[in-house]
Amino acid sequence: MYKIIACDLDETLLKLDRTIDPKDIEAIQKARALGVKFVPATGRGFNSVQGTLKELGLYDLKNEYVISYNGGAITENKGNNLLHFEGISFELAEELYRRGLKYDVCIHIYTKDMVYAYNYTQSEKDYLAGRMEVTEIFDNNIDFLKGQEIVKALYMNTDFNYLKQIEEELKDITSDIDVSYSSNRYIEFNHRGVNKGNGLQSLAQLLGVDIKNTIAIGDNLNDLSMIKVAGLGIGVQNAVEDMKKECDYITKATCNESAVAEVINKFILKE
Repeated sequence: MYKIIACDLDETLLKLDRTIDPKDIEAIQKARALGVKFVPATGRGFNSVQGTLKELGLYDLKNEYVISYNGGAITENKGNNLLHFEGISFELAEELYRRGLKYDVCIHIYTKDMVYAYNYTQSEKDYLAGRMEVTEIFDNNIDFLKGQEIVKALYMNTDFNYLKQIEEELKDITSDIDVSYSSNRYIEFNHRGVNKGNGLQSLAQLLGVDIKNTIAIGDNLNDLSMIKVAGLGIGVQNAVEDMKKECDYITKATCNESAVAEVINKFILKE
């Protein structure tokens, strides 16, 4: 029987209007009643998912968990107890920031507690409204972050081909970086080996669960590592096409149509 469901949030569990379908909440509660752990797995920070945890009845609970920062952190929900953290060096973040200044991108730098954004466009503000708190910055350096633990960096542009071009041009500094894409607007830079797949493996090991007894659900390429490593890897109907061929199952429903409930009903509740 499956023991863990690791589920992406934006455009997977969360609808495009950032709400959760009541059918998804009901299905998650039924799965939890059977002893299945529902674990949000997000590229965002754990501080940004507290509202979602409240909606799901998981807020501030012992023995319930979140995988955040694309696997850069694993927290127990009780007191946001940090069990695992792996970030990038200030020097790498500084280089990514400096290089990003020459591109038409919004640059995000993530610390444990805050997201800083340069070239924080109105469209990006609209997209992130209600998702997470962001501090806008204007300097051409991030010297103010020296001495702080930095989790990751990312660039935002809604032109995927442009982001792929940037990835190619950054090859000289990304050999020791885990590069992924999310939300059809971000290229993300984590420390090498930091991804949702390794995050899921670490959590399963911590809980004594065979990785074969896990389900991963996602919609974008930063979910691919956990979809590949899980016992059952699932893409929602609105998943990017490049990922669908790697999935064991594609839901009939999109994120707007209770796709998570479809997964739980089919594979956990057997309805």
